[in-house]
Amino acid sequence: MVLRNQRLKSRDGLLVQLWQDDQIGWGEVAPLPGFSQESLEQAQQATLHALAQWSQGASLSAVASAFSALPSVAFGLSMADAELRRQLPAEVSLHSAPLCHGDPDELYSRLGALPGDGNGNKVAKVKVGLYEAVGDGLNVTMLLEALPDLHLRLDANRSWAPAKAAAFARYVAPELRSRIAFIEEPCTTREQSLEFARDTGIAIAWDESVREKGFEVHAEPGLVAIIIKPTLIGSLTRCRELIAQSHRAGLVAVISSSIESSLGLNQLARMAAWLTPDVVPGLDTLDLMQAQLVRRWPDSPLPLIAEDQLEPIWHA
Repeated sequence: MVLRNQRLKSRDGLLVQLWQDDQIGWGEVAPLPGFSQESLEQAQQATLHALAQWSQGASLSAVASAFSALPSVAFGLSMADAELRRQLPAEVSLHSAPLCHGDPDELYSRLGALPGDGNGNKVAKVKVGLYEAVGDGLNVTMLLEALPDLHLRLDANRSWAPAKAAAFARYVAPELRSRIAFIEEPCTTREQSLEFARDTGIAIAWDESVREKGFEVHAEPGLVAIIIKPTLIGSLTRCRELIAQSHRAGLVAVISSSIESSLGLNQLARMAAWLTPDVVPGLDTLDLMQAQLVRRWPDSPLPLIAEDQLEPIWHA
């Protein structure tokens, strides 16, 4: 697949497994090329250093929180620590907003069979901004008209100049716009995105902004949601802080994947059931993989790479 003009042929990362007494905790450290600040090599060096400290008695949650500049490390270590200490509940949120792509007939059938959210609405996601804005507008309109109980989350990745964003909106009828749950960062700057929301009545969400240094959650006109991508944000503690801030501001917090393995997706699904139980998470990325890793995702037909097939790098 292509991510920010980079062709990604494999998803590379590290798994951490902790043992203490009769408890085991797993974590996934997998920087996402083109999005993560850190390289896999930097993440591996930091992870090995942190594990050496932990094996000598240091608190892993404290060590993980210290890696704010390496979010994938902070998140993976904090999740392993949370599992080890039984802080991560076992309940899983299996309902995820599917990504709309592929054959139209199959897509409509799949969307029609979706369960509703807490309000009885079906929720799906569409990537926009990759092609012409007018085409995106027509595609979104077609989906919304075909399925009257469908609500769409759109992801533009800051790809539109204001003129292109306006062109998109012109091809979505005003009566359909309320069924766009939000567009993630439609324009190049936050100011332009807020203007787009004001001018069109289409709600927006912050995604990239959440990961910028000094970001603070504030209620703003037209803003309805914050996207939480833990691999790109950092420790479990940091993610919980952002979710709490979002709720205090009256905003929705949506836990979303960064193309993690089945193990990482399972943990995100547990996190979503725990911290955002009334919100459908965005975890529909497993079909990009050729295999699952250590833990199965329910009903996935993909083969499983078991623990004994992994390449060991370090152990205490």
